[in-house]
Amino acid sequence: MLKELCLLNATSGDEHKVREFVISQIDGYCDYKVDNLGSVIAFKKGKNKPLKKVMFSAHMDEVGFIITDIDDKGYLSFDCVGGINPNVVAGRTIHINGIKGVVGLKPIHLLSDDEKNASLSFKKLRIDIGAGNKEEALEHVKLGDFAYFESDYYEFGNDLIKSKALDDRIGCMLMIELIKSDLEYDTYFCFNVQEEVGLRGALCTSYAVQSDISIVLESTTAADLDGVNGAQKVCSLGDGPVVSFMDGRTIYDKTLYSLAMHTAKNHTINVQTKTAIAGGNDAGAIQTSGKGSKVLAVSLPCRYIHSGASVVNKKDIEETRKLIKELMKVIYD
Repeated sequence: MLKELCLLNATSGDEHKVREFVISQIDGYCDYKVDNLGSVIAFKKGKNKPLKKVMFSAHMDEVGFIITDIDDKGYLSFDCVGGINPNVVAGRTIHINGIKGVVGLKPIHLLSDDEKNASLSFKKLRIDIGAGNKEEALEHVKLGDFAYFESDYYEFGNDLIKSKALDDRIGCMLMIELIKSDLEYDTYFCFNVQEEVGLRGALCTSYAVQSDISIVLESTTAADLDGVNGAQKVCSLGDGPVVSFMDGRTIYDKTLYSLAMHTAKNHTINVQTKTAIAGGNDAGAIQTSGKGSKVLAVSLPCRYIHSGASVVNKKDIEETRKLIKELMKVIYD
């Protein structure tokens, strides 16, 4: 399921392919509706009605690109949808409307010393789709079209997975699995749109659900690379899911944070915390929507996040499944 989800293209504002896949998987297992922004709000009936309303949340969109101009020679100007470092884009193959293009820039042989040391920007990058002029390019692409990293999905090394869109198709997969299982308590599940451009979908779905407790299933930055030490690593692949106490958007509920960490310890589940106050996820919108909600984030450590070659560890996915299973025994109390 994860491979199918990751290979679907669905940047912010263009999530329909993932939404259709999600619905095909959960139809018949729960009640669901699609809100005006395009998010899926699902309600799974459990054996019992809980005292507290609990919601799980993940986002369907991925980072990508949008076409902003086409010059007379047929080259495409573009910008990012979501946060992308231009350095991971140069030289990559890009997928647009069923055709492929290459992101090009001036060759190194022609760069001045100042240009060699300058930071890349999207203003300097162009997509070459092989068109001879603007008219030929317009036969395939128009302004406002979305574009995506061309990426395959494969397993390598010691239980590692490489793909685009692991942020946050892993969260979507885990929620689909929960919806298909037998639950002890009634639970809401929100598959949100437009997380990467400002948590927009979550703002709407959380207002509609008005949950007391919300658990966000996400991916987060792992910088466990050679030469990166201490807290700058943020988290590490293979050390289990990440339970955050704070990030750039949210101060997480201390009781839920402690509950998650104690639950992991009591059941010998590998778990780690996020050692940098950076980034954010849908919890930032959910926490302050409507009457407010207590929030907890459980995230997969992900190397090279927001690129066409993100990497996660299969063992971390399994440890996350274990943690969620145990949390669902105590979170409704």
